[in-house]
Amino acid sequence: MLEFEEDYIPGAMIKVIGVGGAGGNAVNSMIDAALEGVEFIAANTDQRALDISKAPVKLQIGSKLTRGLGAGANPDVGRKAAEEDAERLREALSGADMVFVTLGLGGGTGTGASPVIAKVAREMGALTIAVATMPFTFEGRRRIQVAQKGYLELRDYVDSVITIPNQRLFEICDKSTKLTEAYLLADDVLKQAVQGISDAINVTGMVNIDFADVRTVMTNSGLALMGTGEAEGENRAVEAARKAITSPLLKDFDISGAKNILLNITCGMDTALHEIEAVAKVVSEAAKGDAEIIYGNVINPDMESRMKVTVIATSFRSDEEKARAAAANAENKAAVTNDGSRKAPESVAAGNTPPAKEPAAAASVAQPASPHPASPPAATPHAALGALERDLQDDDMIIDEVPPQEEQKNTTPPTGSRVNQEFVSIKKIRENQSADVQKIHQILGGNDETDYFDIPAFLRNQAD
Repeated sequence: MLEFEEDYIPGAMIKVIGVGGAGGNAVNSMIDAALEGVEFIAANTDQRALDISKAPVKLQIGSKLTRGLGAGANPDVGRKAAEEDAERLREALSGADMVFVTLGLGGGTGTGASPVIAKVAREMGALTIAVATMPFTFEGRRRIQVAQKGYLELRDYVDSVITIPNQRLFEICDKSTKLTEAYLLADDVLKQAVQGISDAINVTGMVNIDFADVRTVMTNSGLALMGTGEAEGENRAVEAARKAITSPLLKDFDISGAKNILLNITCGMDTALHEIEAVAKVVSEAAKGDAEIIYGNVINPDMESRMKVTVIATSFRSDEEKARAAAANAENKAAVTNDGSRKAPESVAAGNTPPAKEPAAAASVAQPASPHPASPPAATPHAALGALERDLQDDDMIIDEVPPQEEQKNTTPPTGSRVNQEFVSIKKIRENQSADVQKIHQILGGNDETDYFDIPAFLRNQAD
């Protein structure tokens, strides 16, 4: 006779570790939202932040190094703090099948400690996903630079990374929106990313997505786009699907070019078959290619008259791959002459094929500039930045380390050995700012385009 442990809980073990101030805030928001099926951990160098954390497991890292006073917005301090307590981190993450690392890039603890924590998780065999926020433009050139360098390092230590640019909050918030409310919007995207995957694999459904499916889609997949949409009424299927692939905090949410897509539909008993087909059609048309779509369906009696769609798109093709695919597609559609021979269309005829656009950053730029190995032994370094990643980050991508006076003289991309880095003028960034950002710029004491800003006091809780 088979015997089972009474406290056995089926499904994958998912752990969420919030790193630094922003990561800890995200964990608190998830706990407030009563997110189920996951275990929460808060890791910080700041003891005061841990004192107010709602996470059941709290880890003060680097106590010998920082004495509980934080990393001072220095990623090197954050990294050393995590390395100091690597064994305690390993113990906290033990048994996890999947680990979400939530953080805010640009500060000290989140930026510096997260790659170390992700490395520990992957070495233990856990599928490791990072969900990170990018800083506001008004937080200054230095913080943006730190964030982007941190992103390039982090992506080599995780299986997949979802980024949320805080600057997009200006596009979805009006002038009456309070600062705390704006940050809750960003935290909600973090929550949806975790909940969408947790529900998909831990809730028994009519068509189940198991953890092996998620691992297939997200292992070594690089950049990931994730969205959820919910709707009710007669056209709920199409509306929910469209919301899922149109994330307000991920402008130009475009899943075309994704090689793998995980699609999960949560609905009530009143759902018709044609509605499921409608959702799949919206997603497959948006993918615009031969993406492998893994489908799951969960019936929830509480969702009567409502439908929720979760889409996770990963393994995006590079610019070069897209160019080759476009050329091949055009060749396949070549006109057929009267004698039965194939005639290549003018757009791809010999001599007319445009050269494939090279990624703006080479793989060498993406290597971590740190003393520990560039990636875990089992990790496959992700490809260089593609157009999709650059679009997600807007004007915030790698800013060359040049003094302001030199920047005034030269606003063109550098050549030679640095041709693989993107050059972004701080002056250009400021010119592209909205009126709201410029106003904040003035409030913070900014006078001209060469100003360097430290972290505003009201953002202090995200500094580490």
